[in-house]
Amino acid sequence: MERNVNCAVHWEHVSKFYPVGPTGWRRVTAVEDITLSVPYGSVFGLIGPNRAGKTTLLKLLLSLTYPSAGQIYRLGRPAHDIHTLSRVGYMHENHAFPYYLTASEILYLYGGLTGLAGAELRRRVEEELRRVGLADRQHEAIRTYSKGMLQRLGLAQALLAEPELLVLDEPTEGLDLAGRQLLRQVVTAMRQQGKTVLMVSHTLAEIEQLCDRVAVLVAGRLAFTGTMAELQSNHLEYDTLEKKLMAIYEQRIAI
Repeated sequence: MERNVNCAVHWEHVSKFYPVGPTGWRRVTAVEDITLSVPYGSVFGLIGPNRAGKTTLLKLLLSLTYPSAGQIYRLGRPAHDIHTLSRVGYMHENHAFPYYLTASEILYLYGGLTGLAGAELRRRVEEELRRVGLADRQHEAIRTYSKGMLQRLGLAQALLAEPELLVLDEPTEGLDLAGRQLLRQVVTAMRQQGKTVLMVSHTLAEIEQLCDRVAVLVAGRLAFTGTMAELQSNHLEYDTLEKKLMAIYEQRIAI
């Protein structure tokens, strides 16, 4: 039965523990008791310092690992229903594309894995290569690509199947000004189409410009959730993100 039909993503009292040590009797807590919703049609920012638990939440959302406790819902269905994954586009922070393939070959490979074929696959590959500015380099092996070009290729791959939910993990890393403008255009277009974007970052710059709402993770716990205006109204005396987030976290756990 479908749950949380008004949310593209919902984590419900989610925790994830990893066993450590030779016997596994000790455990490390990656995230603890996270309840968080991403509404359909929103651009949602998930931010926090390094090792805050952001990547763990993404892995849980994408069924790359499973929660130790709690439930996760993706596009109205439990996350263990892998059929919804074809409606999700994911741009990884660190791309692991086969270095000997070209951009067009990689997109044909990923497009086939998502169920595209024939003329439709060819159209989508050509369209996304043009969109991200790689059409003139599509036949070159990606071992010759810069970090920014790899980011553009990762964005093209994430958009290939025209997803309902776009997940962007540190998408601005390595992008120049033109690349960042392209990213803003993509996110704005997704919002206008009523689709959902989940953007993960440890910096505020792009989050401030693009996101409707934001959640802050620190040390595996949800420290803040609300609008950007509500976040910006707190702790403005701090000149670094991590100090701001830690101040919010300390305030929240003291309540």
